[in-house]
Amino acid sequence: MEITLDGRAAVITGGSKGLGLAMAIRLSASGADVAILARGQDGLDTALPQIQATAKGRVLAIQCDVSKAADIQRAYDSIMHSLGRIDIVINNAGQSRTGAFETVTDEIWQEDLDLKLFAAIRLTRLAWPQMRDRRWGRVINVLNIGAKTPRAGSAPTTISRAAGMALTKVLAGEFAPHNVLVNAMLVGVIVSDQIVRRHKASGNNTTLEDQIAEAGKAVPMGRMGTAEEFANLACFLASDQGGYITGTAINVDGGMSPVV
Repeated sequence: MEITLDGRAAVITGGSKGLGLAMAIRLSASGADVAILARGQDGLDTALPQIQATAKGRVLAIQCDVSKAADIQRAYDSIMHSLGRIDIVINNAGQSRTGAFETVTDEIWQEDLDLKLFAAIRLTRLAWPQMRDRRWGRVINVLNIGAKTPRAGSAPTTISRAAGMALTKVLAGEFAPHNVLVNAMLVGVIVSDQIVRRHKASGNNTTLEDQIAEAGKAVPMGRMGTAEEFANLACFLASDQGGYITGTAINVDGGMSPVV
C-alpha cells in the first residue's frame, strides 16, 4: 500500500532525534511538508540534511522549547509564515523521568506536565481551527505503554502519559464530526535516541548492540522495535488510508503490554 501525503503539512515536536526524526523522514518522503521542533540547535542542524535527503516537500527546523507557551506560539507563527498550514500534529516531545513518589518535587511534576501534556494541549489548540475549517486533520500523541499500566516508581512520566491518553480520547470525540482524527501511539521497547543515551550513561563494558539484544529478550517478539517501524504506523495514521481510526491508543511494543 502506497501512502501519499502530498499537499499536507506536518509539525513534529522532539523531531531532531530518535522517533521524532524517523517520523519526520517517513512523512517527508511520503510527500508532506514537515516542520520539526526541538530545543537544541545542534540536533536540528544534524537532522535537517537527513530529512532533506529523501524529502519530497519542504522541511523546516525550528528551535523551540515546547514546555514554554511563548516558544510554541513563536514556532507556530513561523510554520504558518513558511508553510501556510498545518494538517498533521505529532506531539512527540518527552523524556522518561521516573522516581519514587516522595522524591518527585513540585518542580519536577510541573516540568514533566509542561513538556508532555501542556505542550500537546497548546500546539493542538493552535492548529485545531484550521483543521476544523478544512475538515481534515490528524493529531498523534506519542506516549508509552506505562500510560495504560503504570507501575510503582514510575512517577511522574506514566502519570503525564496517562493524562495524554485521556486528552487523546476527549479530543477524538470533539474533533471527529469535523473529520479531524486524534490517536495515540504507545512506545514499548524501541531503539531510539534515549536508548543510546542510557548506554553512554551506564558506563558498563557491553556494546550498544549487546545492550539492545539483551533488552529485546524481555519482548515477546524477542527483539526491540525500530524507529522506522514506529514511523510507518505514524505515517499510516496521518494519511487518508487511516481515515476511520480515531480515539485509539495503539501499543507499538512487540506484545509487551498486558493491556490491549
